[in-house]
Amino acid sequence: MESNPGNIISLIKKQGVIPLFYHDDAEECIAVVNALYSAGIRIVEYTNRGSKAINNFKVLVQTRNKQWENLVLGAGTIKTIEAANEFINAGADFIICPCVIPEVAKVVREKNLLWIPGCMTSTEITVAEQHRAKLIKIFPGSLLGASYIKALKEVFSNLLFMPTGGVEISKENFSEWFDAGVCAVGLGSKLISKEILEKKNYKAIEKTAAKALRLIKKINTQTNKDDN
Repeated sequence: MESNPGNIISLIKKQGVIPLFYHDDAEECIAVVNALYSAGIRIVEYTNRGSKAINNFKVLVQTRNKQWENLVLGAGTIKTIEAANEFINAGADFIICPCVIPEVAKVVREKNLLWIPGCMTSTEITVAEQHRAKLIKIFPGSLLGASYIKALKEVFSNLLFMPTGGVEISKENFSEWFDAGVCAVGLGSKLISKEILEKKNYKAIEKTAAKALRLIKKINTQTNKDDN
């Protein structure tokens, strides 16, 4: 799959969820992604939140090329041009920032990759839009709520939104978000918790990820029926 923005957005909309995580140990990272892949996940965000992030990301890309066919790997928590270039050169398919960083946006666009900035206010979203963002990460999702997304959609009807932070893996919570008009949700600790990682309970990750995919598919199927 080519890593152009249109293709990545299509995959995000189809999957409806982006799992995100960080771990210091490369083997642990492989095990987590392997569990996600076994559940049916085909797009993952690895966050740049530790000194070993870039080396671990390179290992994930190498492993993907050997055994995870059609897996898309993005880099998150990218705050500088240097980090953006590092992860892009390592094989990142898309870049997620915690906020709007125009210099990073420019670097990512020049590589014809998808740039996803994190925003909270309408001012930040406007600036992101001016720098050609197509998909906005709304953070923290749990604090702002689905009604906030619904209000944003009325003003920014041409943009796609993805809440991250505090999204619950339940039919009720997913329905609330998707009914408000999001294209996907980001799942971090609710899917890959510190406790699960400490216990190396990769089966739990696989089971919960599969549940999330089933719930979203069911919600989207129902929405499509209602639209027809």
